[in-house]
Order: sequence, then C-alpha cells, then structure tokens
Amino acid sequence: MDESTRDPARSDVLDEGLLDDGVLDEDGMPESAVPDNNPLTSRRGRIAAMVVFVGGFGLWLAFIGLPTDVVQIVAWLWVLTIAWNFGAGWRTHMQFLRDWWGPVAFLLVYLYSRGLADELIPLPVHVTEPIVFDEWLGGGTTPTRHLQDWLCEQPCSLDSPPQWYDVVFTTVYFTHFIAGLSIAVVLWLMTRTEWVRWMRRYLAISFGALVIYILYPMAPPWMASQDGYLADEVVRLTGRGWSDMGLGGFHLVLANVGNPVAAMPSLHAGLAALIAFYGVQRLRTSWRWALLLYPLVMSFTLVYYAEHYVIDIIGGFALALAVMIGCDAWERRRGERTRYSSVKGPSSTSAGSTSAGSA
Repeated sequence: MDESTRDPARSDVLDEGLLDDGVLDEDGMPESAVPDNNPLTSRRGRIAAMVVFVGGFGLWLAFIGLPTDVVQIVAWLWVLTIAWNFGAGWRTHMQFLRDWWGPVAFLLVYLYSRGLADELIPLPVHVTEPIVFDEWLGGGTTPTRHLQDWLCEQPCSLDSPPQWYDVVFTTVYFTHFIAGLSIAVVLWLMTRTEWVRWMRRYLAISFGALVIYILYPMAPPWMASQDGYLADEVVRLTGRGWSDMGLGGFHLVLANVGNPVAAMPSLHAGLAALIAFYGVQRLRTSWRWALLLYPLVMSFTLVYYAEHYVIDIIGGFALALAVMIGCDAWERRRGERTRYSSVKGPSSTSAGSTSAGSA
C-alpha cells in the first residue's frame, strides 16, 4: 500500500502488525471475522449472555458430561462466540459456520481415519523398539516405571488413591482436546487472517501424525505391559485425579474412536509443543517463554500415565517443529508476515476486529 494514500485511521492497526497490510475488506478496512465493535453488544448484555452460557455449559457437564468430540467442542465454541457478540445479527453468527465447516470436516476425517489407521495398510505393530530406547534412557527401567514408583501409591493401579498432582496432570491431559480449537476461536474473533494461519498448522500436524500412524503402528507402554513385553509392569493411569469428580471415564469415551497403536509420534505432546512454539513466535511479551512449560508438563503426564514412551514425545516435538518450519516457509513464499508485533485478546476493548472498527 502506498504510504501517501494510506488512511491514517487504520494505520495504527496495520503498523502494529495485528493484520497483514493488503488484507482488507470491501470497504478498505482490515479483514476481521466478527465485527466485535457492535453497538448492540453492550457490556451489560455481554455479561448477561456469558452468564447464561456458563450456566448452560454447567448443566451440560452435570447431566451429559464433558464434550469429547470435535462436533460437540466446536458447537460449544460457536455458542460462546454468540454469547460474546450477543448484539450481532445472525448473519455474523452464521459466518462462524461458513468459516469452520471445512476444518471441522477435515478433523472428523482425521479422527475416524486415525481409528482405522492400523487397518488401512496391514503393517506389523512395533513394540520392542521404543522399549529398548526408553530402557536405555532409564538405566534399564522405563521412565514410566520410575515415575509410577515415585508418584503412585503402591501397588500402583487406576483405583489407588489419587494425589493432588493427579488432578493437575489429568487436567493438562484433557486440554489437548480443547486448547487448539480454543486458540482458533480467539484468533477468529480477532482476525480471520491469523485464524487461517493457525488452522493451517493445526490441521497439518494432525494429518502429518495420521500418515505416520498408518505407516508405523506402535504399541504404547500400557499395551506393551499388558501383553507381557515389559519386564517391569506399568499401569495406564489416564483419567486418574478426576475420578472423585465423576469425570474419570472421559478417556474411555475417547478410546471408542481412537486407535491404540497410534502412539508414534505423540500428538498430545506435538500439539502442546506447536501451541508453545506458535506463541513464542507470535507474541512479544517476555512471558511468552512460559508457554514452553505446557509441553513439558504434558510430556511428564503422558509418560507417568503410561500413555507414551519418551521417544514418542521426541517424535511429537520433532513433528511440531517441522510443521512450524514448513508453514513458515509456505507463508514467506506467499509474501505473508510471519509474526505479530503485539496481540490483544478478544476480552480487550481493542481486539483486532474492534481496533479495525474503531479506527
């Protein structure tokens, strides 16, 4: 855009790097998914709508349980955007469906293809290779066994009394199913351009993992232990810590559409690393480095709960790094910017779309 003809009313938005210069709507304003600066969405109305949302979601939790599939999670996120922009018209709210149906369809294909990955190409399930690596790393015993001896009351089982940290670990484990899509909703509310970039990475890591699951089926530690491959038994502890809240069985629901030999790489660790890498790249605050704690705690949880070997975690981190590098290279070739100068969340009065509207 020619500096001499740039509208000063929107120069701040473009200069801050919140949106790409040149990504403008038909009125010449920066593109945004939702006109958050809607005069009908008063602060009082928004608060009331959010209270109703929280109450409705609480009732859903009490009578139905946690949303555990893509459709449920995205549906609730859509309702959340409606509550947030309560005063906007239905045309605005329907824009969510127009933007999200494609990614949701891709994620459904991924989810159910993942469940059939070991049947699409009949290949032998790898069991001993990760055991050899992890036992070497743990001095003859897998790190999972070391952690369960240290943290789990003996004899260790899913029924043994959970500790306070089990609540933390199980909560971190569950964030895998909502964190990526929640970030997507925040970005969608701010600017559709950045939402597209995040969804590109989110879908890329999902389908990258799927290809590896098809070509390299591998048994996780809990399965190898059940089948007698581990000298030192380990126990699957997933869900431990939420049992006292009546939510301990959520992982069993997810297992119905899962694939027990889709273990290498760990997508739990990979997606957590992708979120951290993306945040470190996009944000400018010095606190962004704290995001690296997320994949570390997630990885600790996965190994302790016997969901993954350490080598799976390394594979997940490597896949996340490859996705970041690949998507960055793709966007540079297309002339897109690669990072924010600053970020303001949708709770701010000057989120990306609000800034555009008020400029």
